[in-house]
Amino acid sequence: MKFNSKAELTKWALGSQHLWLFLDYDGTLANFASTPEVIETNPRIINSLERLVHIPTIRVTVISGRRLRDLRLLLPITGIFLAGTYGVELQEATGEMINRVEYRHIRPVLEAIKPQWEQIINGRKGFFLEDKDWTLALHARFADDDDGEQVLNQAQEVARVQSLKGYFRILGGHKLLEIAPLLASKRETVAYLLIHYPLPDAHLLYIGDDDKDEEVFPMLHAKHGVAVKVHQPFHASRPTEADFFFESPTDTLCWLEELV
Repeated sequence: MKFNSKAELTKWALGSQHLWLFLDYDGTLANFASTPEVIETNPRIINSLERLVHIPTIRVTVISGRRLRDLRLLLPITGIFLAGTYGVELQEATGEMINRVEYRHIRPVLEAIKPQWEQIINGRKGFFLEDKDWTLALHARFADDDDGEQVLNQAQEVARVQSLKGYFRILGGHKLLEIAPLLASKRETVAYLLIHYPLPDAHLLYIGDDDKDEEVFPMLHAKHGVAVKVHQPFHASRPTEADFFFESPTDTLCWLEELV
């Protein structure tokens, strides 16, 4: 289902008794932080989502690669569904917390990989190793392209050797490598939420900006939902199943405000 304008998208979104809105955070609602550990609240984002949450016919879910504890700081909003670490950690609209993976199965493998990744990037500029407890993410955004590719390939080989127990998947991205539990998947998380918190006959709308969000789009289309992608220059040449595009996180916020 393709749309030629925001007005068409808005008309579709409001054309059902309920709308379930799934949102990525970084790159979709907010610009990327200088490093993943930076927590800077954005009053405009908070205000927009609070207003949406208080509309009885709209359900709001934010799904992010960030830790749930970070999402809760960024979005101190009552009545919102939050999914951290791609959905491994969940907060229901009631505030109840759910971990979908047993930590004891995950952490020993990450502890084996972490010092090896630290050794690979030791003395190299432009790299950042992020330990999210449930995952390890190696960022090369500020590294030289050739050096970044070499280091990420080396780190990926280490992850493949260490994570053969069937609990993990290797995630990529723009100058990013991440080792994560199998359930660290936005697609699987949306499917889980639809099963366990059904909202019959709701229009499903997902807005995201990268390959992890793209994984959701085919499943959403199978349920007659709509996928919107936020433009990122480094993803411009990649194929997409998006039905519409926003130009930036600011463009996303403008549309959400119009929706309210």
